[in-house]
Amino acid sequence: MSGLTVRAAAKINLLLGVGAPRADGFHTLVTVYQAVSLYDDITVETAGDLTVSTEVAPYIDASHLPPAGHNIVDRAAAALAAHHGRPVTADVHVDKSIPIAGGLAGGSADGAAALLALDRLHDLGTTDDDLLLLAAGLGSDVPFALVGGSALGEGHGEVVTRVDDRGAWWWVVVPSEEGMSTPAVYRHHDELRPDAPEVPGAPDEVIAALAAGDVRRLAAALHNDLEQAACDLRPDLAQLIVEGVDAGALRGLVSGSGPTCVFLCESGDHARVVAGALTAADERRVVLVAHGPVAGAHVVEA
Repeated sequence: MSGLTVRAAAKINLLLGVGAPRADGFHTLVTVYQAVSLYDDITVETAGDLTVSTEVAPYIDASHLPPAGHNIVDRAAAALAAHHGRPVTADVHVDKSIPIAGGLAGGSADGAAALLALDRLHDLGTTDDDLLLLAAGLGSDVPFALVGGSALGEGHGEVVTRVDDRGAWWWVVVPSEEGMSTPAVYRHHDELRPDAPEVPGAPDEVIAALAAGDVRRLAAALHNDLEQAACDLRPDLAQLIVEGVDAGALRGLVSGSGPTCVFLCESGDHARVVAGALTAADERRVVLVAHGPVAGAHVVEA
């Protein structure tokens, strides 16, 4: 095979429970992921060396891209090379539509897409289990980006189990021009919640709402333990959530560690109405409409 394209989706956290910091500095997480229809495409072509180029959507600030050689695509290629004991090279082009540093796991999507694309390009035959292990080594959200759909995430988020999801969910997604530091949000969360439990509670109500396909039940169950910290650091996020709910969204919340805010709506038409209201309130905003759940990383062109 001389070339192919793999697509991977953004994620949102329908629930994100964060435990107290452990001795190793990490937090035990319990989360419910959903993959939504904002995508990055990675195209790979046969080449003697590994090169990575990136093209971003107009609403993404390219200055936030990592420097050459430090992209997660480079790390994915290195992981595959080490696993198989052979060089993994390609001309890689990333067509990026998932906002950077926005709590939507755009980098993780690129890592998952790169693993799959490079594996298929070189006909490496990496098993699904090994791909998931390699993905976990790249980052906590990368295994989910491979799996897609809706899933329970445990550990650091990297232990992924699919959950029954009978709904068709519509979201308004509002990224921010200014990114947020994930470590800073976690540190502030620890300051605000010194009594956090070691292990967060089970996300039973979110999982039940997904299985029932009940949008209002899901709206009531959405929760993010990091939201207070993110909004404390960025009060404009709290104001945006109020605006979205006033515009008719069933519920708004910060996605992951922020700063992107997401708003659950009744339907596609309802989401477009809410998006129109948020755009009219501030035409400088980027306001996107997405639906979920969608597939994990998959080949779209070969």
